[in-house]
Amino acid sequence: MTNEEVLAVFRESGALLEGHFILSSGRRSPVFLQKALVFSQPDQSEKLCAALAKKLKETFGRIDVVAGPAVGGIIPGYELARQLGCRAIFAERVDGQLQFRRGFSIAPGERVLIAEDIVTTGLSFRETVEALEKLPGEVVGGACIIDRSNGRADVGCRLVSLAAVDFPDYDPDDLPAELAAIPAVKPGSRGLA
Repeated sequence: MTNEEVLAVFRESGALLEGHFILSSGRRSPVFLQKALVFSQPDQSEKLCAALAKKLKETFGRIDVVAGPAVGGIIPGYELARQLGCRAIFAERVDGQLQFRRGFSIAPGERVLIAEDIVTTGLSFRETVEALEKLPGEVVGGACIIDRSNGRADVGCRLVSLAAVDFPDYDPDDLPAELAAIPAVKPGSRGLA
């Protein structure tokens, strides 16, 4: 799929929003990708993840486990694992740090792929890499549906994205006048109890 084809799925799902948004990172943007609207549709999730899984097989070869951070990595991680024919696990925040709980484990020698929905700064990815460093297995790389940093985010491993875009984002203290004139909303999931 091309970048435009991926963004068309988001548009068709009503998930490409325009306005003034507070991103999970705290930065501000005139564009927000409400991926929950895409991932609430199994056919759209399957379409996106099947295309991404094809790229992942070509890039990384065998994958034994797909691991993602909750909340954003759960659905794409599950669907990627289904497409790749392997297990899916996820990490949860405990006292501010990502941990693999619920009996999830990784055996020595298993090849692990980190999956996320959208990458902006790479923070959740880096935190997942850190959580996986405490477990046996080998992190072979990472995957996301959309890399909105267009390759600039440090995710702590090699990243393969289905689409890479360059939506602007700003420090909240350095907003362009047209964005500052619009009330900000925070539609993301970070900080949910």
